Amino acid sequence: MRQASTLEETAHRPWPVPDGSWVMGQTWDQLLFAHYRVPIEQLRQLVPEGLGVEQHSGSAWLGVTPFVVTGLRARGLVPLPFTSSFRELNVRTYVTRDGKPGIWFFSLDASSQLAVEAARRLYRLPYFRADITVRHRDGEILYDCSRNEGKAFSGAYGPDGAVFNAEPGALEHFLTERYCLYAQHRGRLYRAEIHHRPWPLQPARATVALNTMPPLEVPEGDPLVHYSERQDVVIWPLHEV
Repeated sequence: MRQASTLEETAHRPWPVPDGSWVMGQTWDQLLFAHYRVPIEQLRQLVPEGLGVEQHSGSAWLGVTPFVVTGLRARGLVPLPFTSSFRELNVRTYVTRDGKPGIWFFSLDASSQLAVEAARRLYRLPYFRADITVRHRDGEILYDCSRNEGKAFSGAYGPDGAVFNAEPGALEHFLTERYCLYAQHRGRLYRAEIHHRPWPLQPARATVALNTMPPLEVPEGDPLVHYSERQDVVIWPLHEV
């Protein structure tokens, strides 16, 4: 009900809710946005030519987002035991096509093999099975992710301030308020529309001890970080653009 009720609030969207029915609901819990400034020339080489790489505050941005998925379900069905909840970590940047800014994923790691296989088949996304653990200690979330090829993330994070909604035009808005994703399969580009309420963001504290998940070397120093406790999402099918 919380996922479906997100459609009661749509005025914040940059374009209207798409025609047709959404097909999947998800809830994202205890999410960290960790963002790094990256020269656009480096990202441009890693993004399909049919997508424009977006910049804000003088640079392109690469995001690493660990979180927990709960309530995964097809529309009209309740979440199924043992398959509706798992851990996930995404690596992403920000792109646009036909006036619709969205997300390009370099990788998506999940602790569920079923989720990996379904997402690869239905959404043509670069999902990978990974070993992911989430622990809690003294108000912090301890998040560890590892898979083959030397890809790993280890960090501790938590909220560090009051909840706010990002203002249009602000960097936080640019990095979070995205209402579609893009994918590529056999040389063709696809888009899937998504919807959620404005992100309930909080300032965050975070220590990233290890991060080899991105497809390029990120700058040294602390990333720009934000925290969100929960976001309910509905997703439409993938369509060729």
